[in-house]
Amino acid sequence: MPPIIRVPLKYGLIAGVLATVLLIVFYYLIQHPMLIPVYLDFRIFIFGVFIFFTLKELRDFHYAGILYFWQGLLSSLMFTFVFALLSSLCIALFVVLEPQFLESYIARSIEQLRSLPPDIIERIGKDVYDRNLELLPATNGLDLSFLYFMQSFMISFFISIILSVILRSQPKT
Repeated sequence: MPPIIRVPLKYGLIAGVLATVLLIVFYYLIQHPMLIPVYLDFRIFIFGVFIFFTLKELRDFHYAGILYFWQGLLSSLMFTFVFALLSSLCIALFVVLEPQFLESYIARSIEQLRSLPPDIIERIGKDVYDRNLELLPATNGLDLSFLYFMQSFMISFFISIILSVILRSQPKT
């Protein structure tokens, strides 16, 4: 298996397990992890650290100090895919093993929506607000898994670009 696949796979699996453990710890000790605002999400830190080490290992140990932007971006995407897939599958499994995880998510989400001030509701649109309130009780474990999967790619996108630019190193001509 080429290093551009092997290295992101290794780090993605490690980070996915770490994220799953953190999700469970947050759920039991702090607050529901699916309700933490994206800009405060622990995945920002995990992606920053693990993508950095993925790209650094590729550049320094497998490509003789050379890493092109496209290699960095592709490796980051592969890392994120492995991470998101593993974490999302673990969330789906955790929802089955701990049904209260989903129930508390739905209850707290409804509570958060109902506590929104009228001006925010106007900004997002009354019909969107009502539709979200109506659809929340039908949320299932796969919905939560898919949400986590998609958020992981959104969070990782900017971090991947930044780190791919910072760690790229082209041959001297």
